[in-house]
Amino acid sequence: MRLLFLGDMVGRSGRVAVQERLPGLIADHGIDFTIVNGENAAGGFGITEAILNDTLSAGADVVTTGNHVWDQREALVFADRQTRFLRPANYPKGTPGHGMGVYEAKNGARVMVSNIMGRVFMAPDLDDPFACAEAQLADGGLGAAFDAVVFDFHAEATSEKMCFGHFVDGRASLVVGTHTHTPTADHQVLSGGTAYLSDAGMCGDYDSSLGMDKEEPLNRFLNKIPKGRFEAATGAATICGVVVEISDRTGLAERVAPLRIGPRLEETSPDWW
Repeated sequence: MRLLFLGDMVGRSGRVAVQERLPGLIADHGIDFTIVNGENAAGGFGITEAILNDTLSAGADVVTTGNHVWDQREALVFADRQTRFLRPANYPKGTPGHGMGVYEAKNGARVMVSNIMGRVFMAPDLDDPFACAEAQLADGGLGAAFDAVVFDFHAEATSEKMCFGHFVDGRASLVVGTHTHTPTADHQVLSGGTAYLSDAGMCGDYDSSLGMDKEEPLNRFLNKIPKGRFEAATGAATICGVVVEISDRTGLAERVAPLRIGPRLEETSPDWW
């Protein structure tokens, strides 16, 4: 099975780039399952149901989120009914929406997708992300309940991301970090067979500060006095993510490679597709 994961869509430029390019990527490269993080899609803050539906229509099978999931208040309303929309699973019991789901890939595989948020430098009051993952994997796991398992680990600290990857190594197909909007170069298959990447990067304008117009963030570093709101940058977007080849027999990763398409960063794609 071939799986594509795209990092945080930021603003209009990011979501338009994903929605325009995703159908071709899926068709041209035989993608069986696609996950997109959409938590910054609406002007850099949250996601609307219209944007969610447009992203799903473009070919995403699941849209994950993170700490900005509720920035658009309408998400509190549609989260329960949109089963292909995930918020962090380790939010408190009773939080609207779904933290994980099991979905059918184009090749018929059962894919478990979980969206979990880290606590270091993020949200220390959340439930333990490691215990959350353990509970999700308790009912059989790879080869029994699921043909593939993917964790979007939305976190700040690379140490927490790496430890989470090692924690589920051999029990997940892919652990991919999101949140920092900066693609890392540590894509690898861990010793137990789990594909890992500390951060997928963002789908947005990289002539920016993490996808936001750079003037106001720079002003706040220099002057410490806000002059206005953060606004999503509007230049041409670079799409960043990761591609994984997953064994149909074991559900573990066979190959992993980064994907970058766009004008600002050095472009790269798997040499095996």
